[in-house]
Amino acid sequence: MTSAFVVGDRFRKKVSNLLEQPDSSLSEELRTKLGDLLERNGQIILPFSIARQLKQYLQDEGHPFYLHELLEDSSLHLPEFVKPPRNPELVARLEIIKARLANEEYNKMTRNVNNQEMNRNGTLAEFGQQVRSAKAVIVTVFNFLVTIIATFACSYIGSQYLFTETTARVISAVIATSVVGLAELYVLVRTMEGEFGEP
Repeated sequence: MTSAFVVGDRFRKKVSNLLEQPDSSLSEELRTKLGDLLERNGQIILPFSIARQLKQYLQDEGHPFYLHELLEDSSLHLPEFVKPPRNPELVARLEIIKARLANEEYNKMTRNVNNQEMNRNGTLAEFGQQVRSAKAVIVTVFNFLVTIIATFACSYIGSQYLFTETTARVISAVIATSVVGLAELYVLVRTMEGEFGEP
């Protein structure tokens, strides 16, 4: 908070003239303070207490100028702000809070990252799931083919008791194989839908 003025040339001239007057009724204390101020080189800093005493003197003596006229080219003296030292306890607590917030932010950023990542195409768990899915499809297709072949063979051999001609035996085997193949194809499609997660 400011408590002084930085006075200009107008103040110097007027106060110098006032001090040079032999009949002035300035008190010795005020005369000494003002004289000390004017003798300084560089900036003259006038404390508020001296300014109040000077104002009172000017009012009491009825001088033709006022204090605000003396201070027209002056400015307020703003002392340099001295930053108070920080409390070490507070600094330690702030560091802990900063570290906690940084850790939470890091966890939020990395919560969907899997540390078992094999490469950028997927994780080991996804690769294992794909292998199991492919294995199930291969087994199902192989089962379909074995069933078709076995049905044809059984129908062809079993039809010899009903038909004597080879053509009739082949036709009956193809018909039986088609029926079983369609049923097996239905099961295969349902299995494939289950593997790929379709309804």
